[in-house]
Amino acid sequence: MHLDVNILHEPEEYLRYVRRKGLFLIGAGLVLVLLFLVALAIGSSFIPLPEVIAAFLSPSGEHVSTIVLNIRLPRVLSAVIAGAGLAAAGVVMQSVLRNPLSSPYTLGVSHAAAFGAAFAITVLGAGSISHLVSDSMVVRNPCLVTICAFFGAMLATAGLLLVAKYRSSRPEVMILVGVALAALFTAGTTFLQYFSSADQIAAIVFWTFGDVGRSTWSDLLLMVVIVLPSLGYFFFTRWDYNAIDAGDETAHTLGVNVERVRTLAMLLSSLITAVVVSFLGIIGFIGLVSPHMMRRVVGCDQRYLLPASCIAGGILLLGADMVARLIIAPAVLPVGVLTAFLGAPLFLYLLIGRNVV
Repeated sequence: MHLDVNILHEPEEYLRYVRRKGLFLIGAGLVLVLLFLVALAIGSSFIPLPEVIAAFLSPSGEHVSTIVLNIRLPRVLSAVIAGAGLAAAGVVMQSVLRNPLSSPYTLGVSHAAAFGAAFAITVLGAGSISHLVSDSMVVRNPCLVTICAFFGAMLATAGLLLVAKYRSSRPEVMILVGVALAALFTAGTTFLQYFSSADQIAAIVFWTFGDVGRSTWSDLLLMVVIVLPSLGYFFFTRWDYNAIDAGDETAHTLGVNVERVRTLAMLLSSLITAVVVSFLGIIGFIGLVSPHMMRRVVGCDQRYLLPASCIAGGILLLGADMVARLIIAPAVLPVGVLTAFLGAPLFLYLLIGRNVV
């Protein structure tokens, strides 16, 4: 990848450039807000938008207010936060590894986090099937699950950084490493299932289906505590990512500590992936699709690509969840299935496209 910001000599031209990007970000943000309200309105029972807004302005214990604030709101907020976090992780991984095919899913980080969470659920007893609540998986110790998921993600991250530093970091090589890591940690998860009880197997299988509907307010709070500060750090260091996009040598001449920036970026990206996977399961391709969609619109300048990708990630995951709730209603399809259907064709296109590999 390379930084494609043109050198604009005229102040008026530069102002038009900035204004155009800013207007796009505002428009995309408005689309996300509108989709947010629509997602609160639709479901097993449709609630008109005026009643949704009234539930926010004057909360009460009535039926509509309970559905909007206690059932649908955590789900919708989780989709937005998780989508934005995974998209930001994808942007940062693509930048610091200089690999346009990088994302938490394609590089095996999601599968490694899933293995860590499955280890916590089965071996450490952090999760079980609750037969009192529609046979849903209940995480009794979310902090333990998140910690184990993080360590699993860090194992995959360490392998990726070692390959990027000491071996070829060409896109096809990194993807092959990601495929190998994904296969390794998937095998580890299958191994855990083989020696687990029936309820533990059901818990793992149910949990690996990416689903934002299982998120509670406490889960959402932990995701916010992890994701939002990480996004703040990414935005604060966006100029460093611009420099790295131009090459490590160029970044060094500009005073960027490339190794430190790369390591911290991968650590935070892995932490975001770990917390999302530990609560929502594996949600693939959001981190790959969102950056490439926005790169075609706003270019590679991280000042605009980062926020645009975060908004796009929220829109994609929220939209996919809405479709998942409606496509076979009243049953709800796991959102991870839809994101895989969305991302797999684009991944194949990018993989075989000459402009990428």
